[in-house]
Amino acid sequence: MEHSSALITPRRPTRRITLGGVPIGDNAPVTVQSMTTTKTADVDGTLAQIYALAAAGADIVRCTCNEEAAAIGLAQIVPRSPVPIVADIHFHHEMALAALEAGVQGLRLNPGNLRKEAEIKQVAAEARDRGVPIRIGVNAGSLHPDIYAKYGGATPEALVESAKNELHFFEEVDFEDVKISVKASSVALMIAAYRLASETFDHPLHLGVTEAGPPPAGLVKGTAGIATLLAEGIGDTIRFSLTADPVEEARAGRQLLESLGLRERKGLDLIACPSCGRAQVDVIAVAKEAQEALEKLNLPIQVAVMGCVVNGPGEAREADIGIAAGKKKGHLFIRGKIVRVVPEEGMVAALVEEAERLVAEGVEARLAAADESAEAEAEADRQELLVSGGEDPNHTKQKIEIIKRHHEDG
Repeated sequence: MEHSSALITPRRPTRRITLGGVPIGDNAPVTVQSMTTTKTADVDGTLAQIYALAAAGADIVRCTCNEEAAAIGLAQIVPRSPVPIVADIHFHHEMALAALEAGVQGLRLNPGNLRKEAEIKQVAAEARDRGVPIRIGVNAGSLHPDIYAKYGGATPEALVESAKNELHFFEEVDFEDVKISVKASSVALMIAAYRLASETFDHPLHLGVTEAGPPPAGLVKGTAGIATLLAEGIGDTIRFSLTADPVEEARAGRQLLESLGLRERKGLDLIACPSCGRAQVDVIAVAKEAQEALEKLNLPIQVAVMGCVVNGPGEAREADIGIAAGKKKGHLFIRGKIVRVVPEEGMVAALVEEAERLVAEGVEARLAAADESAEAEAEADRQELLVSGGEDPNHTKQKIEIIKRHHEDG
């Protein structure tokens, strides 16, 4: 960790929650979040964006869940995502329940939009039983009308009271696995609201300036608000809200944390799939071996380790280089294009060798040097695995049927 972190205000103590294995609060590393801009029902497109976000530095990714098709998409996305997925819920508590059925690792509820006490408690109780944390996502632009009228507008006190009311509902069903945000598009209001929230709650805080706009102005607004609070020891997870490719949000968040010494700088970005039902190797072991080998070389590249050639190269096509397993082989790819097929036992060595050449010669040169038969061989392996593994190795059909049945009953 850089020495600069010792020069800013020590982080305030909070409770700790765990979101899909990622710790938040209680002095855990500050995490970076972003949100997909794809239709969640577009499973392949959404997964490709999630992998790009993970490669850019996102620790957690949020996806909208606004309709049944989105919940069905989440059921297929979650087991294949390299990072935990949070479902973004606005008006319909049924979508929160469907997202939980889909297996998401977190929920975000807006108390200004989802207002019925019984529905809020039902969602909190279901999340409690499943061990899924919820973010109380207060937004200055969508406060409950009663609170807005009481304070004469969106004030820091109004935003914090909105969060307190929601938290009270949660506590009545013994749900405490919570993080809180009190966002505003005004930087000054956002800073004041979070300062008050840090004095009011001991739950982790999710920082962000909402609707900051396109870069460069959006980056300036986001940095002004988030960095000010982090320097005061406030904040446990962050998101830049930009009118831009969400990869820019993840990159900005990571760079800000590095500049403040709150996250370590690294030359190598390695992402790996979560070892779903299609995995042909021990993804964790292969990823560890690859990371240890590549870190010694300090190569400034993004590397993907994927458990299966069926989806791996496509999902991780934003990575500079990667390896996908299948049929006792390693399928080496550059920017999603298969360039070599090697025996499984030599896949990490081949990955390291190709990574060195990629850095030395460049992407175009290495793509030009690709084995002409590699793509055809990989496609044959892919088709054979689809037949032998079936179309639903992650058993998502059962979840989808439950989601549909609940939607029909509702």
